Amino acid sequence: MVFTPKGKHLIAGEWLDGPSTFESAPAHGPAHSFAVGTVDLVNQACEAAEEAFWSYAYSTRAVRAQFLRAIADEIEERAEAITEIGSQETGLPQARLQGERGRTTGQLRLFADHIEKGDYLDLRFDAAMPDRQPAPRPEIRLIQRPIGPVAVFGASNFPLAFSTAGGDTAAALAAGCPVVVKGHSAHPGTGEIIAQAIEAAIKKSGMHPGVFSLIQGGNRQVGEALVQHPLIKAVGFTGSLAGGRALFNLCAARPEPIPFFGELGSVNPMLLLPEALKARAEALGQGWAGSLTLGAGQFCTNPGIAVTIDGPDADRFIGATVEALGKVGAQTMLTDGIAKAYRDGQARFAERNSVKPLLVTQPSGRAATPNLFETTGAQFLSDHALGEEVFGPLGLVVKVGSLDEMEEIARGFEGQLTTTLHMEDADLEAARRLMPILERKAGRVLVNGFPTGVEVVDAQVHGGPYPASTNFGATSVGTMSIRRFLRPVAYQNVPEALLPEISSA
Repeated sequence: MVFTPKGKHLIAGEWLDGPSTFESAPAHGPAHSFAVGTVDLVNQACEAAEEAFWSYAYSTRAVRAQFLRAIADEIEERAEAITEIGSQETGLPQARLQGERGRTTGQLRLFADHIEKGDYLDLRFDAAMPDRQPAPRPEIRLIQRPIGPVAVFGASNFPLAFSTAGGDTAAALAAGCPVVVKGHSAHPGTGEIIAQAIEAAIKKSGMHPGVFSLIQGGNRQVGEALVQHPLIKAVGFTGSLAGGRALFNLCAARPEPIPFFGELGSVNPMLLLPEALKARAEALGQGWAGSLTLGAGQFCTNPGIAVTIDGPDADRFIGATVEALGKVGAQTMLTDGIAKAYRDGQARFAERNSVKPLLVTQPSGRAATPNLFETTGAQFLSDHALGEEVFGPLGLVVKVGSLDEMEEIARGFEGQLTTTLHMEDADLEAARRLMPILERKAGRVLVNGFPTGVEVVDAQVHGGPYPASTNFGATSVGTMSIRRFLRPVAYQNVPEALLPEISSA
C-alpha cells in the first residue's frame, strides 16, 4: 500500500480542507500543498475531544493499552513512507529517522505496559473507623484520574518522537485524555502520515474518532486559540523559549488557568574536573565535538558549554576539540528559519569582545558548520548572553582559575535539562562540592558521558528548572510523564461499584 499525504486536517475522523494552503519547504524532494489551520477547526477538534473524553477516559486500561500498541503497529506499517518524506522535509539522515521511529513506537508500547501494571494510579486507601472518638472516620480512597482533552504542539527537531504521536501524545492517551495536535509546518507530510496511522488504529480499536485530531499549519492565532480553548485542560510543548513563554502566559491568563508543560531551552553545561582533564583531555575533546555536532547540533540536550580550569590540560582539550570539529562537514538544518537563527547566533558570538574565536566558520543557506569560542569565568558571569542557547553546533569553553570559580560559574547557571561532570576517582571531593549545585540546576545529572541521547525508561527525567521547562516537577520523557495529564481524586464512602476501574486491566 502507498501512503502519501492528503494535505488536509484530521478532525474527529474526517479529513478536512481549509480556506487556504501553504507549501512545504523540503530540504530535498518534492514540495506538497497543505491546508492551513483555522480557529474554526480548533473549535471542532476540541469539541470532538471533549465528546470522546466521556467514553475514552472511562475505558479500561487494557483497552487503552491495546490502542497504543495498535498505533505503534500502524506506524511500523508505514515505515518506508515515513522515512522517505521525513528525510525529504527535514534533511535528517534516513538512519536517524529510522531510529527515531523506533523510539516513537517503543514509547507507545512502554506506556501500554505501564498502564496495564496500574502503578501510575497511585492508589491509596484509608479504611473507615466508625468507632473512632470523638467522631468516626469515613472510608477514603485516592485514585489518579485523567484531566480532559490535551493540546500538543509538534516539535521542529523531532518530527516523530516529540511530535504527532510522540511522547506528549503517548502519555496523554495512556492517561485517558484525548489529544488535539497542532502540527509543525517544518514536517507536515510526516505528521500527516503519522496521523493516518493513528486514524487506522482508532478504527481498528473502535475508539471514538474525537480521541485524536491533527490541525496543520496556521498562523499564531491558531496556536493561541488552541491553548485558550475552554475545553483544553493541559498543553504539551517543545520549542523556543520565546514561543513557549508566550503560550505559557496565555494559559496562565485564561479564566480557568491550565498547566503548560513546555520544554524551552538549555545549554547543558559540562564541568571538566582536573584529574579527568589530565587523564583524558584528548578523548574528552573528541567526545564533545561528536556530541556538539550530532544532528547538526539540533538536539535540546546539545552540550553547548564546557567549563574547565585553565592550564596545559585545558589547552590539550581545546586543541582536540578544534581538530575534531574541523573534520565535520556542513550539515543540513531542519528549516531555513532555524539555519538563519544559527547564523545570527554565530554572528552574535563572533562580534563580542568577551569571547575569543577558536574555530570560526561561515555557514550559509540551510547548512550548518561548527563554531567554537572561548571566554573567561569573569567574562561569562558579566555577559548574560553567553549563557543563552544557540540552536546548532556552536560551543563555548569557559576557562576558570580554580575550583572555587568553577563553583561560582555553576551557581550562576540558569535551569537546564542536563548538567554533566567529567571526573576521575581523585576528583571525588571536588565533585561532592558541585553535586548539590548541579542537581538544583537540572533535571538530569550525568557523570562521564554526553547528554545527547535520552533513554526512554521509567527513571528518565527530561525537564528542569525554568527556562529549561515551565514546570520543574514534570518530565516529557519516561513513564513519569503520564503524571502531567492526571489529577488525584479522593472518593469518600463511595461504593466500589461506582469507583473507576482499579483492580484489573
